[in-house]
Order: sequence, then C-alpha cells, then structure tokens
Amino acid sequence: FYKNLFMLTQVFASAVFGINAVPITIEVHIDAGIGYHLVGLPDNAVKESNYRIAAAFTNTNYKLPGKRITINLAPADLRKEGSAYDLPIAIGILAADGQINALDLDKCCMMVELTLDGHFRPIKGVLPIAVQTKASGFQSLIVPSENAKEAAVVDGLDVYGFNHIKDIISFYRYKKACSNKNPKKINKNKIGVSLCIRFGYVLHKTIKNHVKLKSKGYRIHHQHFNNLTSYLLISFTDAEPIF
Repeated sequence: FYKNLFMLTQVFASAVFGINAVPITIEVHIDAGIGYHLVGLPDNAVKESNYRIAAAFTNTNYKLPGKRITINLAPADLRKEGSAYDLPIAIGILAADGQINALDLDKCCMMVELTLDGHFRPIKGVLPIAVQTKASGFQSLIVPSENAKEAAVVDGLDVYGFNHIKDIISFYRYKKACSNKNPKKINKNKIGVSLCIRFGYVLHKTIKNHVKLKSKGYRIHHQHFNNLTSYLLISFTDAEPIF
C-alpha cells in the first residue's frame, strides 16, 4: 500500500548560522531506475551521508531502495553543512519507499548524525535549532538524547531524545509511546557559561551569515533572532560568574 502511495516525501531540518537557524526542507523522491542524487548545495559531510545511512540501514535490517533516489535540500541555493542531516535524509528515504508512515513528518523537525551501526551522535547548535523549530510552527523536535535537555529549554516544544535509528523507526512505524519526551531542562547557568565563552565568535559569524542571506534575497524573520536573544539574555543574567 505505502509503496504505491508515498513516492515523494518531505522531512524538515534546520541549518545553523551562528546563533540563528534557518528551516530546511528535505525532499526525497523515489522512482524507477538506479542512482542516488543529492542536490541543494551540500558540503562534503552532507554528501557522505549516503555511506553512513546505507551502513546504518544494513546493520538494522533495512536497506536503501534499489531505485533512483533524488534528494533536494531546499532552499537549494543555501549551503548545507555538517553531518546532522543524516537522520532526516534516512527517514525521508524510508518514508518515500513506504517502509514507515509519513503522515506526521510535517509536524516535526529532526537533526541527528548517524554512526555506521545506527546509533546517534550528539550535534552542535541545538538551542538555535530548537528556537527556529518552535518559531516555524512545528510541534516537536527530534535530536540525540545527549542534546535533548538543552533543546528542552525552549518552552512549548515537544522534544524527543533517541539513541538509535531503530527507536525512531519504531516510533513512526508502530506509533510506540516515547519515554524520552520533554526531558528535565538543563540548568540555565551551564548554558549561560557556555554561551558567554563563545558569544563573541558566534555573534561575528551570525552577522556575516545574515548579510550573506540578505544578499541572496532571503528575509530573516525578526522573531527568530528576538526569541534566541531572549534566551541568551536570560542565560547571561542567571549565569554564575565565570572568573
């Protein structure tokens, strides 16, 4: 049934630029033929995702479809960097091939790096990703369990922390209840210290990326920056002295 219905699937992710994030739509299309095509300005780490995904599928009794797979990272003219696109691409492939139910994928954002045996590695930039996910109207965010507490700082967002691709496949395929939803929030003092240490570098990088995005014609929603700024100010205010 699913194999005839879901040939094109959209999964949602996020690209981090400094202390801000931009929503990314991952479109996966599967049709007759043979090939694997990844487009949308991916860097080398993103391009190498097919090897990690194929190995993770093999080690969890799944496999890449023996068909032509086309993956578009939209907006296509914005460069995508890092290995955290592994999971959304993998889930998009399984959904487009009808191996899992794709009906709820439009309600969440996910960012996870895969190991070759399907385990999840922690990622960077979880806080701006969580802020962007909430601001974009998504209900939930899926991240590695190591990042879940930090993401849970954002109120009004359901955060799911997983350890292995089998867990999330079961979550979507069988609609199993998840015990890792909305973990206890991380101490804001710890976040404040961490952010203070790298704020100067991050702010410089953010300004450069905002200029780059605006030069390409993108409109940066002020609410994304305002929300994140609020969290930064709260963290700085509550943080214990570093020196």
